[in-house]
Amino acid sequence: MAVNIPQKKDLLNAAGRIANKIHNTPILTSEYLNKRFNTQLFFKCENFQKAGAFKSRGAVNAVFSLTSVEASKGVATHSSGNHAQALARAARLRNIPAYIVMPENAPQVKVAAVKAYGGIITFCKPMLKAREQTLREVLSETGAIEIHPYDNFQVVSGQATAAMEIFNKISPDLILVPVGGGGLLSGTALAAHYFLSRTEVIACEPKEADDARRSFLAGRIIPSVNPDTIADGLLTSLGVLPFEIIKKYVKDIVTVEEESIKAAMRIIYERMKIVVEPSAAVPLAAVLEEKVDLKGKKAAVILSGGNIDLDKINQYI
Repeated sequence: MAVNIPQKKDLLNAAGRIANKIHNTPILTSEYLNKRFNTQLFFKCENFQKAGAFKSRGAVNAVFSLTSVEASKGVATHSSGNHAQALARAARLRNIPAYIVMPENAPQVKVAAVKAYGGIITFCKPMLKAREQTLREVLSETGAIEIHPYDNFQVVSGQATAAMEIFNKISPDLILVPVGGGGLLSGTALAAHYFLSRTEVIACEPKEADDARRSFLAGRIIPSVNPDTIADGLLTSLGVLPFEIIKKYVKDIVTVEEESIKAAMRIIYERMKIVVEPSAAVPLAAVLEEKVDLKGKKAAVILSGGNIDLDKINQYI
């Protein structure tokens, strides 16, 4: 099936569209990590992004790409995580309703955040089938437009802007990105292709949720089945649009152990003094496991988000 892949102009349009509605997040370094791995690491801190994660980029771009008629009845999605918060915030900025389907066991901290941004929540059973069915009912009742968390042209275009901001400041040899549904990874890969083609894009995912790597090697989407990882943002299967981009422009996908994710989180907390969620620590876990050759190279790492349930912090580190 042919898919419509965002072009360079689409990424530039996205950057302009969202510029005054999101943060151009800082890029931090760690002398300790640079010395330890004989490299230069640059951390793009999307944990400081609006709503706490890179998801705000794609959500804002998608919402503000809609015509007035399209936007008039609002937007909708199913999500228990960062996309739910990001879409609720984006909709509030445009003064339209956001209908969010969330599983009844969603963390209360995320439910509270969606409500704080004005999202209208419908709860459902914590199963994908129930989430999809409930969303169909919400769409039918409201006439809202679905904004998929990653399998969406404008969402992918928006996620590309994180890497574009990196390239405006540095020219890395590599860029390391966590992968779940593939929105951030595919956007990053497009940004590298259009703006700094010599940069290799390496995806990183938990070994206990390695459907992206298996799909990458097989050349077809292999759905995620019973993933078991603390990186709760990386549990979903790849989307069709992201996968087509990943096949073309991503160099490799590597996997990491759970203990390495925890170790990476601890290093980021202790050495860099910033809060990240488990998914954001996965690329550094790949560095710890030496899954990527960084010696003498300059590498950017996208810290994808910082939305963490503090009640569970002891499970993470």
